[in-house]
Amino acid sequence: MRTLTRFLFGTCFALIAARTHAQTARPSLTGNWAGTLMGTLDFTAHLTDPASGPRTATLDIPAQKAQGLVMQFTTPADSVYLRMRQPVAAQFAGRRSVDGQQLVGEWQQGLRSFPLTLSRQGSTGKVSGPNRPQTPQPPFPYQSADITFKNEKAGVTLAGTYTVPADMGPFPAVVLLTGSGPEDRNETILGHQPFAVLADYLTRRGIAVLRFDDRGVGQSGGTLAGTTSADYTADAQAALAWLRAQPGIRKNQVGLVGHSQGGTAAMGAAILPAGPDFLVLLATPGIPGDELIVQQSLAIARLQTTDAAQLATTEKMQRAMTQIVQKNPDNARAKAQLRAYYTAIDPQLAARLEPQLAMLTSPDYRSILADRPAQTLAKVHCPVLAIGGSKDVQVPATASLAATAAALKTAGNRDVTVKELPGLNHLFQTADTGSTAEYGTVEETFAPAALQVVGDWITQHTRK
Repeated sequence: MRTLTRFLFGTCFALIAARTHAQTARPSLTGNWAGTLMGTLDFTAHLTDPASGPRTATLDIPAQKAQGLVMQFTTPADSVYLRMRQPVAAQFAGRRSVDGQQLVGEWQQGLRSFPLTLSRQGSTGKVSGPNRPQTPQPPFPYQSADITFKNEKAGVTLAGTYTVPADMGPFPAVVLLTGSGPEDRNETILGHQPFAVLADYLTRRGIAVLRFDDRGVGQSGGTLAGTTSADYTADAQAALAWLRAQPGIRKNQVGLVGHSQGGTAAMGAAILPAGPDFLVLLATPGIPGDELIVQQSLAIARLQTTDAAQLATTEKMQRAMTQIVQKNPDNARAKAQLRAYYTAIDPQLAARLEPQLAMLTSPDYRSILADRPAQTLAKVHCPVLAIGGSKDVQVPATASLAATAAALKTAGNRDVTVKELPGLNHLFQTADTGSTAEYGTVEETFAPAALQVVGDWITQHTRK
């Protein structure tokens, strides 16, 4: 999913939850909290969270020689918000981990959002955090090179990593397409690097892999601002063309592996000339975009309550929000109606929604609402593997996989494998609940069972 963040389509649920759940006593957050943004920029937040009296917070960003930046500090329910007005408008939005030692969320600045986990610093001053044992470490038993390729139509140069088995070719090959928001080539999130793990696994199995930074991320040019899945489809086409042109690659065995909204882009490329020879869809939406957002909100809500009235309220509010955006192509009018709708319910709720209004009316979000995967899948005739985790709350697997299978059947596509993998979340981690708050606390990056399903299927479909 490439809208808002990879964490949530239906961001208003967090606001609804704050309104419909009573405040409970929580351990104090007073102390120093540190984390690293996009793997390069260190943040340290100094929080004062007294039992009574005002909360205060400041932020240090040493690399930018910024110290003592004043932030507004609020903690509705188990959420934590740190808002900065000067020198730029930005905020951290997160939630406490179960053990209270991490604040897991995202840094929001302008139209862009980045995963960020702040960990409580101990007496040693070192940042604690879970291990990432699956992250590949050199030396590698295959060739790896940093490369660039160009989307000529968009005039954008994209940068990535190309890994090739050490054996004699030619090899089958795949392009990996990341999920929502500004993503690097490894799909880095909360210290995890799912695409580095997947690329390493596939390359060791004799499959060449290209993974690349999104526009405006890492070493890639351009910007994600104003782009939609159609633009990402064009980038996928450019990646396919580059990969097919490489020596030692089987030109008729080059596929696309798309995660979440990356799968949406992969499907778009599959119905165009010179499309992929096969598709692997990882936790990819199969139901209409506006309905997906509603079902996502309900899946997240069910992690917190079984109360039918609260769930009905969540669904009503989410449907109202999506309908307002869809019925008002003029952004100013859509924002005004959203403000009015939520102000009538709760002025504080409307105030908390305000920072999200630009994203809720962005081209990307509107394209998600309008997306009809079944119409695209009905034109896909190449072999398809579609998998999802049973505990995925971002793209609930049962409904999406069923819709995907039905649409491909309509296309007369007989080479289709659809699997719901038990116990896995949206990132294909083994999870307790599937909550997004677990992503950073789980040490596993990509369940071995899911890796094997993907590797086995591609191997079976690319035999000489």
